[in-house]
Amino acid sequence: MTPRSVAFYTLGCKLNYSETSSIGRLFEASGYQTVDFELGADIYVINTCSVTDFADRKCRNIVRKALRHSPHAFVVVIGCYAQLKPEEIANIPGVDLVLGAAEKFQILDYIDDLSKAPGKGMVQAGKVQQANSFVDAFSFGDRTRSFLKVQDGCDYKCTFCTIPLARGKSRSDTIENVVANAEKIASMGVKEIVLTGVNIGDFGNGTAVIEGTKPKKEAMFIDLIKALDEVEGIERFRISSIEPNLCTNEIIEFVAQSKRFAPHFHMPLQSGNNKQLQAMRRRYKRELYADRVATIKSLMPHSCIGVDVIVGFPNETAEDFLETYRFIHELDVSYLHVFTYSERPNTPSIEMENSVPMEERRRRNEMLTILSEKKRHHFYEQHLGETRKVLFEEHKAQEWMSGFTDNYIKIALPIQKELLNEVHSVTLKRIVSSSLVEAKLAYTLA
Repeated sequence: MTPRSVAFYTLGCKLNYSETSSIGRLFEASGYQTVDFELGADIYVINTCSVTDFADRKCRNIVRKALRHSPHAFVVVIGCYAQLKPEEIANIPGVDLVLGAAEKFQILDYIDDLSKAPGKGMVQAGKVQQANSFVDAFSFGDRTRSFLKVQDGCDYKCTFCTIPLARGKSRSDTIENVVANAEKIASMGVKEIVLTGVNIGDFGNGTAVIEGTKPKKEAMFIDLIKALDEVEGIERFRISSIEPNLCTNEIIEFVAQSKRFAPHFHMPLQSGNNKQLQAMRRRYKRELYADRVATIKSLMPHSCIGVDVIVGFPNETAEDFLETYRFIHELDVSYLHVFTYSERPNTPSIEMENSVPMEERRRRNEMLTILSEKKRHHFYEQHLGETRKVLFEEHKAQEWMSGFTDNYIKIALPIQKELLNEVHSVTLKRIVSSSLVEAKLAYTLA
């Protein structure tokens, strides 16, 4: 009997990719064959995101694409958007099953009957409070690096964010299990691990959630990274994103002298204006953020620092925005991820007055995007002529290979297939685009 085939499509963050990959391994362990999305499959699993207001449109587009490739395929939608809007998704033509945050890892229990729904798809999505246990996950097979999930959910109440509504309370894996997963990933030949979660700096919350109480803090993020630094076989770890109030001096000092942690931090700022930060219910002021950047750069002058920022939040005046612009301009950071604020149902910010016109939001986004390109170019320029270690991977152009230095500079050089998934030193030669540096091997291979 030919095994049934399954294909996956992932929208959103590294955490989603880690979970999709783990769900894929559940299918394979049950005898399913994973195929490329375009080849046509018996089952399509679409893992959704809810960070932007385009979730509905993206989901509909992917469902349509899946059914073009395989008109009789059984379509399952999971992820953050599936938890937030299950009925809405169930009404998308072609969707057969919608699974919520607590149900997605039991997906195999729900697909015994693969007959397509004649009308609205079936919904299995309980209240987000039911997503109160931690399910580990990591990605493997589609990249040179692995995304390793160490934490899920969030207890913060940022006024613009739907993630607590989609993923529930903050909860974590155990240090022992994270280390075991890292060792397993190393045994598969992967050289780099990116630690992922919703709020990984909050690592350490147990999973024994009792209604109305907060789980006992069983460990701290610093304890986790100290344990991971001893894992043999992994060349380097990256911290995907960490809140500035949780990126303590102890963490920064440890990364600066660690064996395996890359000098690369990604810290969400969201606004460089304290009034806006307070309205967003962020847990720091701009002064703390500036202090964190200064500490990182004092200990690791070569380090890369990425910044998340939101433009067009309610009540953001032209002067508020310019204050943010000037603040970031003066910061010694390397690149920005710029988000245009979008109104999200069931968030406090949707009730706020003085909405910024969309045209103005886009204009502010463009200004910061240009600033980001200048920041990245300046950061790259500072390191030209240096020798740094790179993990080589395939490039979209077959005659080239690419990779990232420890401090997250993307490089390219003519392909030598024997070097793929290996770490070697290169000399950075010249900037060839806004996000790429040409390099050469720092020595001749025997």
